[in-house]
Amino acid sequence: MAETIMRARNIRKSFNIGTENELEILHGIDLDIHKGEFVSIVGTSGSGKSTFMNILGLLDRPTSGDYELNGIDVSSAADNELSHIRNKEIGFVFQTYNLIPRTSALKNVELPMLYARVPERERRERAEMLLELVGMKERMHHTPDELSGGQKQRVAIARSLVNHPSMILADEPTGALDSNTGRIVMDLFHRLHEENGITIVLITHSNELAEETERVITLRDGNIIGETVGKFSKNHDLRKH
Repeated sequence: MAETIMRARNIRKSFNIGTENELEILHGIDLDIHKGEFVSIVGTSGSGKSTFMNILGLLDRPTSGDYELNGIDVSSAADNELSHIRNKEIGFVFQTYNLIPRTSALKNVELPMLYARVPERERRERAEMLLELVGMKERMHHTPDELSGGQKQRVAIARSLVNHPSMILADEPTGALDSNTGRIVMDLFHRLHEENGITIVLITHSNELAEETERVITLRDGNIIGETVGKFSKNHDLRKH
């Protein structure tokens, strides 16, 4: 049995607690994710997938339930401890890239290491290596406004890897891209998973993208309603861009 990276039990999330408008969004979710898996969490708008992603990424806390990340019980951790764990254990890739304007691709990739107090020389070397890995080394001194959407997302993927996270959370990573560029980004995720054994959790509304992963978790109305095996293939090649 593969090592469990993430273990969630009876995760519930409510808003407006104690008021007449109290609303429970997540209704007791159980989920394990194992080291080296490529998993998708799929659901339509209002399914609760974004709320669940925020909890998995330690961007929000559940109202109740237990959550362990890489053997660490994060359910009751203090805010400063959560911040440290989040920076070390989770790499984020967002639909909107979340790159800092007027800052080079290289410096954007270095940023999480700066928070982790990695020495300057090591930061630069690791950032350059990861930009090369995603095919962006030649544009490492360009700012985000000098890059295409696909190039921005590849910089974001490089940034997500710098602190050797336990898993990558990718939230609609192709949502702002055309189909050809989105294909390039998905091929990159496949390569990182296949060649580097990186654990990836893909949050998406697209059943087509979800089917590319090894395991598909379907959310509806704040509940997991199904889990299926995806049509995962090891024939995805990183295409030139």
